[in-house]
Amino acid sequence: MTKKEKLTVKIFETRQELGRQAAAEVAGAINELLETRPEISIIFASAPSQNEFLEALGQEAIPWERITAFNMDEYVGIDPQAPQGFGAFLKRSLYDRVPLKQIHLFDCQAADPEQECLRYGALLEAAKPELCIYGIGENGHLAFNDPPVADFDDPKIVKLVELDPVCRQQQVNDGCFASLDEVPRQAFTLTIPVLMRVGQLYGMVPGKTKIAAIDKAMNGPVTTACPASILRTHPHAVLYLDEVSAQKIKPETY
Repeated sequence: MTKKEKLTVKIFETRQELGRQAAAEVAGAINELLETRPEISIIFASAPSQNEFLEALGQEAIPWERITAFNMDEYVGIDPQAPQGFGAFLKRSLYDRVPLKQIHLFDCQAADPEQECLRYGALLEAAKPELCIYGIGENGHLAFNDPPVADFDDPKIVKLVELDPVCRQQQVNDGCFASLDEVPRQAFTLTIPVLMRVGQLYGMVPGKTKIAAIDKAMNGPVTTACPASILRTHPHAVLYLDEVSAQKIKPETY
């Protein structure tokens, strides 16, 4: 374990080990919170980088019936049954495996996407999630806050965004879509201030496609040019890496 400013960084030999350890630690945090609260809410990220973690988390001893789940982001206009959709991803990866109290999904085919942002934002404001499970994109994004639209002082809770070409290509690189033309161009996303207001953040970011993003997030300036760099200012954030994604980390600077 090491630190980068306020951010705790943990590096594991394999992504399987990363997933197991992160799941155990997140389960511990959940159960600790539930010792003093009747229920909590958690924000979940959707990406192949979360696979090992979500598989292990679903096997942990957690009173899921006291937990409400929120999605961090979603494509606009995608069929809610499409396997690439983030609601569908989380259903098969976790939601259908555990008895959650409630699940809040985006209406990805809402007639008025701006109204859907307001609806989802109101649910988040009422719930005040205690934990956030995040990933980091190849362009350094958090949720779908790509560098061109990221705002560390964003006044919105949820917003519509045009996806950055690098972000859209990542969906192809991850094997979610066969070609760039298939990737939606718009998405709903929670904004960065909303994510940063959550009390505890836990991020799983393994793999070679994340090397450059981790390098910029950890070794560069805190800037919207790499939105994930803001994690270094959060008082209770943990970043889980494997040896591949962490290879450009400079321990002497931590």
